[in-house]
Amino acid sequence: MSKKVSAELADRVKKLPPYLFAAIDEMKQDALKKGVDLIDLSIGDPDIPTPKHIVQRMKKAVENPEHHRYPSYAGMLSFRQAVADWYKKRFNVKLDPKTEVVSLIGSKEGIGHIPLAFINPGDVVLVPSPGYPVYPVATLFAGGKSHIMPLIEKNKYLPDLKAIPKDVLKKAKLIFINYPNNPTSACAGRGFYKEVIDFAAKHNIIVCHDAAYSEIYYDGKKPLSFLQLPGAKEVGIEFHSLSKTYNMTGWRIGFAAGNAKIIAGLGKIKSNLDSGIFQAVQEAGIEALNTDDTVLKKIRDTFQQRRDVLYNGLKKIGMEVQKPQATFYLWAKVPKGFTSSEFVAHLLNDAGVLGTPGNGFGAPGEGYIRFALTASVKRIKEAVERIKKAI
Repeated sequence: MSKKVSAELADRVKKLPPYLFAAIDEMKQDALKKGVDLIDLSIGDPDIPTPKHIVQRMKKAVENPEHHRYPSYAGMLSFRQAVADWYKKRFNVKLDPKTEVVSLIGSKEGIGHIPLAFINPGDVVLVPSPGYPVYPVATLFAGGKSHIMPLIEKNKYLPDLKAIPKDVLKKAKLIFINYPNNPTSACAGRGFYKEVIDFAAKHNIIVCHDAAYSEIYYDGKKPLSFLQLPGAKEVGIEFHSLSKTYNMTGWRIGFAAGNAKIIAGLGKIKSNLDSGIFQAVQEAGIEALNTDDTVLKKIRDTFQQRRDVLYNGLKKIGMEVQKPQATFYLWAKVPKGFTSSEFVAHLLNDAGVLGTPGNGFGAPGEGYIRFALTASVKRIKEAVERIKKAI
């Protein structure tokens, strides 16, 4: 009788924590099976459809047989030119589309691959926490070590670069930053970006700025691009996603822009591991990047209305919550007597409302819960009433 292979997982996989959003999806599916009328405010997946003009461009592009073959690894030059044009229009930043832009299968893919290009085993990556779980996971896959930079309220959720030990700095090769921030919704100003640029130049550290939420902003306060600051292009790159801005999470398209050498390094990894983005999706991406701001303003206004309802509602029932100037997340303290995970479970079981535990984004997130503005105003009002009864 033949033996089955053991199929023992590699050490890098054994070391992985459970992927936060996969665990939340499991909780969600269990609740739905039980017939719970669930109000899901957990995962940042916009419920608003992709704008019609983008869908129409995709429909037309799909019929073009030229798009049915392998795409360019770096992305169609016309897509990268649209990125460069968008950067010039939005941030007054000049980019060379040939060398300073690369297309991504969503920004998550690029963030996941960038350490493979620049991190050797034992190198250190500076990782914000609470933060997007892919930062430390990508570091682990590259054989690097994560040094956690706690993001705490008294520092306005900005990392304290001066607190990083000298022995860590000697081994540090890359730093992740993310503003507007997920999960805290904090924003960063010129002073912080200048500090990061000076810090990176001094210690020879690559800056990777995750700017996926730069276009979901409120009260007319437009977030900055890291690349707007003098010297930024000398030390780093910026990741963007079309997912949040244009409600295209399922389309899987984004890009990285900035330092040509860093972009080329990321491109080398991609050319060996994927075959680029379906060109019809890139055509839709071009259409998205040329979207009139009146369309985007309607999307932002929808999220702002939801923000105000949820923020005011949670404040009224006694919860401590940050009022976001950007992103579609609210970062709230859990009531006394609960851990983050306990409170999420309590709301799910007693209120049929699903949030995300703050500690799932890293230990410094313990004591907080993140709510996503991915339900209608009516459902958010109902969620507040349910939460009120549950606490």
